[in-house]
Parts: sequence; structure tokens; C-alpha cells
Amino acid sequence: FVALNPGQRIKDAKDARRTSDVDSILTAIHTYIVDQKGTTPAGLTTAEKQLGTATTGCAIATGGCNVTAVACLDLSTVLVKYLKTIPVDPSGTAATTRYSAIQDSNGMVTVTACSADTPTIQSSR
Repeated sequence: FVALNPGQRIKDAKDARRTSDVDSILTAIHTYIVDQKGTTPAGLTTAEKQLGTATTGCAIATGGCNVTAVACLDLSTVLVKYLKTIPVDPSGTAATTRYSAIQDSNGMVTVTACSADTPTIQSSR
């Protein structure tokens, strides 16, 4: 039955990876916050930012993301204790991972997969 719609199976596999990546990133951020006694990683604000190492080209408005910041939010050094490397979307790079993070005014952190094939893949805590 897999051969009946291989394109859909590929999309499903990519979205499963994105869901896992979003959860991994969010868990790492929250573990950092707990270890730092409530302090969030520098740069994580109420403005949605794409994760990555690039200093330009990080604005993206797809897949539930509305990133307007030019520079990416680089959490690779801050979260190295919790993640060996920041996960990268199947269509992204280390410079522009295609994952975004935002913290609302109540301290709730949301991580979103910006290139999801389904409407929105995100997780909040």
C-alpha cells in the first residue's frame, strides 16, 4: 500500500521528523530555563525568530511562522548542554533551520516548524 502514494508518505515522514524536532527544541529550551532558575535564553523574546546561525535572510512567513527579524536566533551555544546540535528542517540548513521560537508575555514558549507540509506543527509550554 505504500507504493500507492509515495509522495504523501514522504511528506508524512518529513512532518513526523519536524514534530520530533519541535519537541526536542522546546524541551531543551525549558530545561535551560529550569537550570537557569527562570532565565530564558538571550534573544528569546515576544518577537518570533527563526533559529539558526545566519545574520541575514531569516525572515520567513510560511507554515504558521511569521518571522520578520533579519538575523536568526542562534541558540546552538546556549543549548549545547541539552542538544548536541539544533535540529534542522529537511528543507533547511544550520544557518536557517526553518524552525522558529517565541515567548509570549506570560512566559509561554512556542516552537514552530516553518516548512511543515501540514497546516501547522508547533508546540508550546
